[in-house]
Amino acid sequence: MKPETYKAAIFRGPGKVDVVDLPYPECGDDEAIVRNLLTGICGSDIFAFQKHGPESRIWIDEEFGHEGIAEVIELGKDVEGLSVGDRVFVNTDKAFRDMRKVSAAGAFSNYLRIPQCEVGYSLLPIDNDLPLRAAVLFEPFVIGTRGVKVLEPRPGDNAVVFGAGIIGMTSAIMLKWFGCERVMVVDLSELRLENARRLGFLTCNLSSEDLKQKAFAAFGKNPGYPAEKCGARLYVDAVGVPSVLENFAMLAPRNGSISLVGVHKQPVSLDLTQVAFNNWHIHGCGDGATEALWPEILEMMRSGRFDLPSLVTHEFNVERIEEALEQASRPDEAQKVCISF
Repeated sequence: MKPETYKAAIFRGPGKVDVVDLPYPECGDDEAIVRNLLTGICGSDIFAFQKHGPESRIWIDEEFGHEGIAEVIELGKDVEGLSVGDRVFVNTDKAFRDMRKVSAAGAFSNYLRIPQCEVGYSLLPIDNDLPLRAAVLFEPFVIGTRGVKVLEPRPGDNAVVFGAGIIGMTSAIMLKWFGCERVMVVDLSELRLENARRLGFLTCNLSSEDLKQKAFAAFGKNPGYPAEKCGARLYVDAVGVPSVLENFAMLAPRNGSISLVGVHKQPVSLDLTQVAFNNWHIHGCGDGATEALWPEILEMMRSGRFDLPSLVTHEFNVERIEEALEQASRPDEAQKVCISF
């Protein structure tokens, strides 16, 4: 029997989210109804809750959330390729034909109606037997995979990832998946770095360890200008603070590459003479449609090579979403915080 209403989280502005009852949606012939099971809290959700701004792409008095894994509840007669009970990722870039919903897709609500539903475009099937706490990381893995693929990692490469938040960790995992031999994760949170070590990564805690010393010991030395650099060719900035570029300049050898996945909110300085003489390559956060990256991310998840569920440290029900958002903003206490339905 269909419910008459469902719970929906409505963003009201900084520090305020209301959980309200909305009417259960009707399913048209070319539509699907999905029930969210577990939804990750993204950095954009935290930013909106703390400060808000148009760059968060989260809108006052509207539903929000975009990192959900859902279950198909109803299918219109014209929708092919899915069955009731299948798990899916709602591909927010495409599912609603509305770019305003990319970060505000309603994944913090219990149910969603998917218009003009196309399998492999609107909804991306996710294996039902994957642990839910692994599957919920699918969207962060899209971001990490884009940022890594632009670096063109090769087997035997070494890499440094700045930031042990969930995007840093998905980046580090995909660098390993694409063949990097050694990957170092750099952060200030010992809780997050302990997770990185448990997953097999080298780490450096900037609050207590010397990054240059650790990187040289881990990766050796390579020629560079104006002095020797370390032997790691690839770098990911998953933080977006000026010190990351300073550390890249200190470490990166000739032909070193960095991907800027973290969003810098102010200009940074970089010695262009070093860029020129070291032939450094500076990339944006990558490219690739979510549905195009979907098969290789699923392949990595199916491999069981990485303990992905360990990256989810907290679950809250939707009535406690304000508490969950506050918890997610504490890097020394949490890695990935989720809303569970």
